[in-house]
Amino acid sequence: MNNRLAGSTSPYLLQHARNPVDWHPWSAEALARARSEDRPIFLSIGYAACHWCHVMAHESFEDPQIAAFLNEHFVSIKVDREERPDLDSIYMDAVVALTGQGGWPMSVFLTPDGMPFYGGTYFPPTARHGLPAFLQVLQAIARAWKDDRARLLQTGAELGRHVAQALAVPSEAGDLQTSALRLAAERLFATYDWTDGGWGPAPKFPQPMAIEFLLRRHYRDGDRLALDMAVHALRNMARGGIFDQIGGGFHRYATDRRWRIPHFEKMLYDNALLATVYLHAWQITGDFEFRRTLEATLDFVLRELALPQGGFASSLDADSGEGEGDYYVWTPRQIQAVLTEEARARLACRAFGVTEPGNFEGRSVLWRALPTEQLAQETGVSVEQIETILAEARLALARARASRPGPARDDKVIAEWNGLLLTSLAESGGVLGRADYLNAARRLAEFALQDLRQAGRLARAWRDGRLGPRAFLADHAALGLGFLALYQVDFDPRWYGAARDLAEEVLTGFRDPRGGFFDTPDDHEALIARPKSVQDNAIPSGNALAVQLLLQLEALTGETRYREPAELSLRGLQSLAAEHPLAFGAWLNASGFALGPQLQLAIVGRPEHAAFVALAEVAHGGFQPHMVLAGGDPDDPAQPALVHGRSLLDGRPAAYLCQSFTCRLPTASPVELQGQIAQMSVSLRASPPPGGDETDVQ
Repeated sequence: MNNRLAGSTSPYLLQHARNPVDWHPWSAEALARARSEDRPIFLSIGYAACHWCHVMAHESFEDPQIAAFLNEHFVSIKVDREERPDLDSIYMDAVVALTGQGGWPMSVFLTPDGMPFYGGTYFPPTARHGLPAFLQVLQAIARAWKDDRARLLQTGAELGRHVAQALAVPSEAGDLQTSALRLAAERLFATYDWTDGGWGPAPKFPQPMAIEFLLRRHYRDGDRLALDMAVHALRNMARGGIFDQIGGGFHRYATDRRWRIPHFEKMLYDNALLATVYLHAWQITGDFEFRRTLEATLDFVLRELALPQGGFASSLDADSGEGEGDYYVWTPRQIQAVLTEEARARLACRAFGVTEPGNFEGRSVLWRALPTEQLAQETGVSVEQIETILAEARLALARARASRPGPARDDKVIAEWNGLLLTSLAESGGVLGRADYLNAARRLAEFALQDLRQAGRLARAWRDGRLGPRAFLADHAALGLGFLALYQVDFDPRWYGAARDLAEEVLTGFRDPRGGFFDTPDDHEALIARPKSVQDNAIPSGNALAVQLLLQLEALTGETRYREPAELSLRGLQSLAAEHPLAFGAWLNASGFALGPQLQLAIVGRPEHAAFVALAEVAHGGFQPHMVLAGGDPDDPAQPALVHGRSLLDGRPAAYLCQSFTCRLPTASPVELQGQIAQMSVSLRASPPPGGDETDVQ
């Protein structure tokens, strides 16, 4: 028999719709029931691709005895953290304050008014590894609610104050300083793992925002060490088991420090962010391994996460077949059965680290154990032949793997994550000349305009034609940046207009006059605190994305009303970002853009004209993270101010390269434009921007 989750749009909630637990979705009805029946709330937060969420569901939420106790003593609420990041943020802060760590599934106990007083993450059905049995926890909470409620209420009040304080944004006076960027780079260098790549011990996360910062640091200041760190990290990840060597795309994180054994879920946001940073690394280095990785990643996204309507699904599950990772692992015998020819099977096993003992529960996660050059030396076969053999092996193994029970797909569309992907598809399509990427970006943009809005309001989520909760700050900002990225490739002013509309909603509905932006709009339901997330996690924070959106719009329009709130936010975070760059990578990238040097390029003419296309290809050809691009008819009021007042050159499309709307002489020559960009980039890097130079470390 179904419970109250049966009508949900969230696949995660639907996974629990047949539990014997009398689940509620988060709603006024659930909170009112807790108040009227004077019961504490058990709040369980997770997501569809979460392995340990599935474990706890099977062990506890499907257990009749545990379910009966929950139903008698608690009002149980189930939340998908991907649909309600506001609730996840608030109650995760509480759990971390209580236990010193967080994670999912998140298990929190609340008063009927929503105040947290006890919590943790995964609780086993029987006591083990220092964790109490879940039923024991429930029994203890029920007794305390009856016999020691005053203490629980006091704890809840203290935690509520802590959560409200934790969500405050620091305030800092003074100008933005380039010295903060240098300090951040030094922090990253001091903690970098030069053996295996990345930062920190296991588990190891990809850190795309920090790597992007290093690439931009190299662009801006010629910092070779920053580039070396970025390249080293990207190569190790691309050659590790965290990257699906057969089907492309990245898993969530590595459970070991060498990137070999992943936690197997695949998230849309990871792949969007990593594809973008691999694109930029390829633009800088020309290393084909980086281009191959980014294309394999986006090809995976188009193949396995694309939905017919134009949006993209959220994730693939970690579990499949016989359990976690079953879809992805191999034995030598399985490789031999697929490739048939013994020499080729042996070569593939050598290349991808497949051994009899295996590296994961008796089987092997594939990783690039030996480089192509070494395999060529060992076999006497040319590098080109080795690459051909391995490419054919990948295709054969992918076809064979497709017959296995595959991981479940969470097919809800999250606006924020689709915005990140829109940026990646648009940029990659423009740089690589991949029409399939650009067409997918246009379809996604149309979907966002047509299907993610209802009564003029953006939604956070969509599934099967039904909209989920209303959008948050990060949804508006990420989609706005995606629209701007697409505009700067195909120059359709609709995308520019859509980005401006979203920015207006950010400024009018989310802005905190004291600085920064709230995660929720002004008319959002009242919670125990109004969240204002600033720290980047796996995804840039909504505040950092909003700052990036506003800064790009200021560069395109010259309107200071965009820059002022962005700079106020950046000033408040620059010291914190410099000290903790892994937690504030997107902020560092926004600071670098704000400090400049900024280049503005206007191309006037018809975007479909061959001469216009040739000029745009120059603009897209190199890594220019501080340049914004506008193009089209200068008399079209829907175009950005950057193109207004420009004219063709002898009837031909013309390019105007500018800084702060002061431009060089126009050119119709792609070669001359390329020289102008290179010359201006070099000269601007040589002169310190406003806000101090590299000698002003405090």
